[in-house]
Amino acid sequence: MNFKKFLYKKVNSTNDLAIKKIKTGITKGIIITDYQKKGRGQHGKKWISFKGNLFMTIFFRIKRNISVKKITILNCKIIKKTLLKYIKKTIVIKPPNDLLVNKKKICGILQEIKFNKDAKFLVIGIGINIIKNPTIKNYPTTNILNETGYKVKRYNLIKNIEQNYIKNLKLFA
Repeated sequence: MNFKKFLYKKVNSTNDLAIKKIKTGITKGIIITDYQKKGRGQHGKKWISFKGNLFMTIFFRIKRNISVKKITILNCKIIKKTLLKYIKKTIVIKPPNDLLVNKKKICGILQEIKFNKDAKFLVIGIGINIIKNPTIKNYPTTNILNETGYKVKRYNLIKNIEQNYIKNLKLFA
């Protein structure tokens, strides 16, 4: 029960593209790109996209009565579990949905709930700094390479994220 994958070189936003796919009747998938021109973060902030990092959105149908708070916790735990395969350091969830290593942001998650016809969908944008991190005033950042000395293959990271979502889909549905 894998997700259908959509691969792109450059997009405006993986979340926006996922929402378009939902509107065409696709009920679950993963959007992956090398670069986002208009990546979004929480509260309308811009997500800075450096080539070699991970920019993806996973989307699927969810039940109508699941709380946003529960969804947020589940998403953070799933991505944290995935990153712990690569980073043997403490990973802290900074509410609502940033992941930190050594008090520095390594991952951001942007989740959106969308409706199409009578169905409710969860759209989860995931940005992980693999080899380079942005400089953000008053908000330290890092990347997997800096923290481990090891360059993680994006494909392996995507596969592990997909597997962790497949294992946990019943918690959302």
